[in-house]
Amino acid sequence: MIRRVALSALAALLLTCSVIGGAGQAQAVGYRYWSFWERDGGSWVYATQGPSTARPSDGAVQGFRFAVSENSQDAAKPRGTADFATICAQTPEKAGTKRVALVLDFGTASDAPSGETPPDGRTACARISPEATTADALAAVAGPLRYNASALLCAITGYPQKGCGEQVSQERKPETSTATPGAAATAGRASDDGGPSVGLVAGIAAVAALGTAAAWQARRRRNG
Repeated sequence: MIRRVALSALAALLLTCSVIGGAGQAQAVGYRYWSFWERDGGSWVYATQGPSTARPSDGAVQGFRFAVSENSQDAAKPRGTADFATICAQTPEKAGTKRVALVLDFGTASDAPSGETPPDGRTACARISPEATTADALAAVAGPLRYNASALLCAITGYPQKGCGEQVSQERKPETSTATPGAAATAGRASDDGGPSVGLVAGIAAVAALGTAAAWQARRRRNG
């Protein structure tokens, strides 16, 4: 009887560890921020510079997307029309200036800070000086802008009203995500070599000890 109880406890322990492990992997740590993109042919490429240092050429298409992302590998790309000829159709060339097409995607309701609603996405064509940066282009057509002390872009056209790159928890979608999990997402998971966690090993050892004690007591009764 005691042996059966011990085996049942072991099964319950394994089930509990499985549930806890799955729950730990269901959450991932991300950041809510404006990501910056450049159009390369027919696709978006994550920008390697910030908008305050990037100096786009005439005819460039650049995009911004507000979303919760773990890192640049899983960052959501801007949606909508991304064609320079279409976006800047009503902005003719002018000597001594350059034109930059901007795609502004304010994200989805699930990415919005509490109490805020994302505006509809839009495009704009900025006519700026030849040496101007992307930040200058944004200021010309999408103000007010907000930056933090580290020059991180926090808001475009005043959205969001507060917050800047804050850390948030999000549901992990293993079937579609290509991001590398962060340290918080991997805490409590199996060891690096694929073996069980220390907590799981300790728990199994404890139940195994209980089973051994039960067997010893059973033999003692028979011998007595």
